[in-house]
Amino acid sequence: MESDILILSPAALNLIWLGLFIVLLIIELFTVGLTTIWFAIGSLAAMAANALGANLIVQLIVFLAVSVLLLIFTRPWAAKHLNKNRLKTNYESKIGEIIKITERVDNLKQTGRSIVDGQEWTVRSQDNNVILEKDELAKVIAVSGVKLIVEKYEEEPS
Repeated sequence: MESDILILSPAALNLIWLGLFIVLLIIELFTVGLTTIWFAIGSLAAMAANALGANLIVQLIVFLAVSVLLLIFTRPWAAKHLNKNRLKTNYESKIGEIIKITERVDNLKQTGRSIVDGQEWTVRSQDNNVILEKDELAKVIAVSGVKLIVEKYEEEPS
């Protein structure tokens, strides 16, 4: 009695691995986030294993092993080095800026505002016990939602 397991020819498997490679590459081109490129390379490795005569189980193991190893060991390096010139988002660019307080910052009374680059922002102090008065300077140290988190700015002596 023959097995019900579908047996594919090496040529058919090559087409499947190539198709998977192309689909994963297209997804990567649209996401640009280094998400599927590792699996695309894994499919090429599986296609190579197929060309060398490995059976489907070995090909699947090669696909998964190469993909996961690349993901684990090269993604952090690639993300760090390939995103060097990435533009900061609107809120990220505010961190480190010195701003002028336009409304008294009092966390307990939930008050505080500043105008930064023509946009009004809600401002909160990093320390609930620190109150910043109108026209004082503050340094943005974080952004939480739509709020700038600041600390009192003190000019360093020259």
